[in-house]
Amino acid sequence: MVVKVAVVGASGKLGRVISAVIDEEDDFEVVARLGSTSDLDEMLPADVVVDVTVPGVSQGIVDHAVRAGKKVLVGTSGWSADRVAGLERAVAETPGAAVIVIPNFSIGSVLATTFATMAARYFDSIEIVEAHAASKIDSPSGTAVRTAELIAAARSHLGPVSAPHTDQRARGQQVASVPVHSLRLSGVVAKQDVVFGGTGEVLTLTHETISPSAYQTGIRIALRAVAAAEGVTVGLDRLIGLTTAPAAPRAGGTAPENVSGQAAEATTVDR
Repeated sequence: MVVKVAVVGASGKLGRVISAVIDEEDDFEVVARLGSTSDLDEMLPADVVVDVTVPGVSQGIVDHAVRAGKKVLVGTSGWSADRVAGLERAVAETPGAAVIVIPNFSIGSVLATTFATMAARYFDSIEIVEAHAASKIDSPSGTAVRTAELIAAARSHLGPVSAPHTDQRARGQQVASVPVHSLRLSGVVAKQDVVFGGTGEVLTLTHETISPSAYQTGIRIALRAVAAAEGVTVGLDRLIGLTTAPAAPRAGGTAPENVSGQAAEATTVDR
């Protein structure tokens, strides 16, 4: 059976990559390519709706698709924990509807975020620096937001990170207590550094996307997952079975119960 797909935001950079991936698959077919001025009902012949637009319009697109009982793959930034919670309620009330939200389609990026949640249990001083092309209109990136939220979940037994002087604008935006600094530069595709400061040492976890081709494997995984999805799922990590090991007790503390980077319900998407 061929799965029919409508791509909303098909003319954008990620939309073009997703359309090209679908065109290479024998069991998927693009039946509608929607832009900013398209009638949303053009998506209705599709089995799966892919939203890769901008944060300001994504909610309306996804809501329209969910009301129609569609399977939806979201690759747009701006999906906070509160918005995801509302989405879960809407999906639960609509037979056939399901949504997968992917903050980043890169396997390497998802691995780097998982490694960051592991390290977060052993450092109190943590900050994120993310960089994207100058054309990216939103900040911080969805990947940075998700990383910060997962770090906070992994540290839930330890409390907020140590982030002094955050009242100063140059100290970045705090997300789940983690300062996040955003760069928008020509010549950059996507890069994220998670910096951990400890006594006499600094650990930096870096992931850099040098070509949009990095997203292709994750796109294929997400497309196949959403065609049979139920409910709401957030994160490529959930689709590839990534988990982190339980934390060891720190001096003077106790081990958390079932705490891992998978514990967060959140977040937003990065594109």
